[in-house]
Amino acid sequence: MENLDPVSFEILKNSLISIAEEMGVVLRRSSFSPNIKERRDFSCALFDASGQLVAQAEHIPVHLGAMPYAVKAVLKEFEDDLSEGDDIILNDPYRGGTHLPDITMVSPIFFKERLVGFAANRAHHSDVGGVAPGSMSALSRDVNQEGIRIPPVKLWAEGKPNRQLLDFVLTNVRTPDERLGDLRAQRAANLVGAKRLVELLKKSGVSTVESGMSQLINYSEELMDKRIRELPRMSSSAID
Repeated sequence: MENLDPVSFEILKNSLISIAEEMGVVLRRSSFSPNIKERRDFSCALFDASGQLVAQAEHIPVHLGAMPYAVKAVLKEFEDDLSEGDDIILNDPYRGGTHLPDITMVSPIFFKERLVGFAANRAHHSDVGGVAPGSMSALSRDVNQEGIRIPPVKLWAEGKPNRQLLDFVLTNVRTPDERLGDLRAQRAANLVGAKRLVELLKKSGVSTVESGMSQLINYSEELMDKRIRELPRMSSSAID
């Protein structure tokens, strides 16, 4: 793929970032819980078809650093079984999650029946079961005491809700109505992300957008390499 010229690259880069930012606005406005609506404990991002992060909003760094692993876990689980309208959730810290209250939703994006990327967001739910309300008890001695562990599973498949799975999740939390509202808000955010990316593909063309995504990844790597080379050569130590 040929690199875009500097002006086109900046326009595309900021178009992708603005999609992630809009996803965050939708998630915050649509959510039910104070954790998401008021504390803004959530993050939104876009990924290419291979699961590499290409754009993120200025949200929670620990979320954004781990979300690529969650998307990779989804690809590993559903590599040949992804359809338009699928929304996959997970919170398992051994598959790209952080702590259990952070539920990630990953939605594949298709354009002309071709997978072109993923919209993903992670939000801190107020309760996901476990030994104490809030699912963050210091009394927990292993991860299973913290709450319900969710591997990558389709909560919506081709636009239709998996009602049995939804009932299972909501039965195992203390505030099911609030959880349902937040999960729907997460889906709404990803739907907007998918819609905006498709609009961008129609406007700019698939080859231009995919080339720009690849260029973004390379550009980020170059910036990181440059910053590492600028660090002074030194030894240091710390005690925790």
